[in-house]
Amino acid sequence: MCGRYAASRGPEDLAGTFGVEKWDAEETLAPDYNVAPTKEVYVVLDRPLKDAADPRPVRQLRTLRWGLVPSWAKTPEGAARMINARAETVHEKPSYRRAFAARRCIVPADGYYEWVTGQQERDLEVEGRKKRPRKQPYFVLPADGSVFAMAGLYEFWRDRTLPDDHPAAWWATCSVITTEAETAPLAAAPADGPRALADIHPRMPLMLTPDRWDDWLDPARTDPDGLRHLLAPPPTGLMRAYPVPTAVSNVRNNGPELLKELEGPEEGTLF
Repeated sequence: MCGRYAASRGPEDLAGTFGVEKWDAEETLAPDYNVAPTKEVYVVLDRPLKDAADPRPVRQLRTLRWGLVPSWAKTPEGAARMINARAETVHEKPSYRRAFAARRCIVPADGYYEWVTGQQERDLEVEGRKKRPRKQPYFVLPADGSVFAMAGLYEFWRDRTLPDDHPAAWWATCSVITTEAETAPLAAAPADGPRALADIHPRMPLMLTPDRWDDWLDPARTDPDGLRHLLAPPPTGLMRAYPVPTAVSNVRNNGPELLKELEGPEEGTLF
């Protein structure tokens, strides 16, 4: 899954990486090393500019709330649980299928955090029988240090309790798509730690390689069957993972020190 990640890159950096044409300086976010559900996050999307005479899609860097609220929802309650959509079923689930067809985005990150559990607990989690307790946190990132382009979806939700001209009348929210974790060896595995992403957690965010960015963001592509090939996992061997301080487990902690690479798991944790 993806329940926490780091995002330290600024708008200029992201604009250059993704070919962004427009972003609002007033929406600039501070570097966040402990992004949690319901926080404001950057997303890259292709969409016509509001009230523009030119109807062509423009690549934009927007600030959205992490935790998708479907357009048909009566209330935003439950958004914190809608942070992930499964690649295997995103085309058919009522909460996600409309966004998959028309409102796809990229959620840029440095990498994501995941907490290692024992094999028996992981088996139970796959079966949906047990909530996984958090143990030793690991940071997973592209081995070459490039941006982690997570496949995402976005939606707009109208709060009918507010007047049209209220600044909070519309919510813009997003979700990260996940896929099965890789079982192939990591590009750089810790000597005494997990050897593959699947050793850490059975799910991982779907990373989009640059050759898929334009097709994924193209709003003209609306046929779900024609989009499903973009949900294929990326080539193996692109990721590395390393243990980080357990301080990241507390959402109140934030700073680059959370990304410190430890020589091994902290005392008393798994692996």
